[in-house]
Amino acid sequence: MSQGSNFVDYVKICCRSGKGGAGSAHLHRDKHTAMGGPDGGDGGRGGHIVLRGNAQFWTLLHLKYRKHIIAEDGQPGGSGHKFGRQGKDEVLDVPLGTIAKNAETGEVLFEITEDGETRVLTPGGRGGLGNAHFKSATLQTPRFSQPGEPGLEEWMILELKVLADVGLVGFPNAGKSTLLSVVSAAKPEIADYPFTTLVPNLGIVSYRNHKSFVMADIPGIIEGASKGKGLGYRFLRHIERNAVLLFMVPADTHRSIAEEYEILKSELRDYNPELMQKPHLLAITKSDMLDDELREEMKAQLPAIPSIFISAVVQKGISELKDMLWQAINETPVNS
Repeated sequence: MSQGSNFVDYVKICCRSGKGGAGSAHLHRDKHTAMGGPDGGDGGRGGHIVLRGNAQFWTLLHLKYRKHIIAEDGQPGGSGHKFGRQGKDEVLDVPLGTIAKNAETGEVLFEITEDGETRVLTPGGRGGLGNAHFKSATLQTPRFSQPGEPGLEEWMILELKVLADVGLVGFPNAGKSTLLSVVSAAKPEIADYPFTTLVPNLGIVSYRNHKSFVMADIPGIIEGASKGKGLGYRFLRHIERNAVLLFMVPADTHRSIAEEYEILKSELRDYNPELMQKPHLLAITKSDMLDDELREEMKAQLPAIPSIFISAVVQKGISELKDMLWQAINETPVNS
């Protein structure tokens, strides 16, 4: 399968939970008991459709072609106060950072953020009460019971927002994929043309004393992305779940570094103003082509955020960058 088809971050599924089993309206009779009274049991609950967080998953690909999710119905109650069997729940494993929405209203229902976390997406119908519940002093032999509640059938949207400590933000060909390939074991596609990266890539970056953090390479942003240009805002939502944003600007940009940073920041602000509250760092990439004099001249024009000159190709400034990122992840300062 191609790179693009392997990463699925949006699916629309039809969920049908199980209906509840009917309660029993049985009256106890045997050879020793002529009028034993009501002993009908309750019906079983219909099966829920449940989402479960699974840290081993990173895409919704396994649900792409599974449009209809159907849970089992509950079984009816029986005589002798026997309860009907509960319908089997349909459990869907999803990657961490998955948001569940109602497709009709657009309402956000919940988000799965922890491994093993379970949330009911579509509840099953309750089982009906047997006639034993309706016995009273004035109604000693009720001959009725409750039917089970019907299950729900509704369209749901599952949307993945990648969870990562560091998100790489930059224009196409800023060196994001190259950096990720150098600091982690990830193998993103790297080429000298724009939009090489078509889906987010995740990599685990090793740090000192056996520590590590997760870095996400987001497909390149262009001016107007928040309005749908280029790859548009489809992947901007993944930046919302990153703890720190590392802006990457190549040293050979035709604009000034400060101007390019402001354009990138403006696109994120237009998409979601809350992204301005995340820690921002700046890496000037491809700096191996700069001499000391030019580097000092460029430093005077950098924006007022933590900045570093790096070159992923010659491994220059990589250790210092990791130190900056680790400090930002653990201190999480707020940008003004």
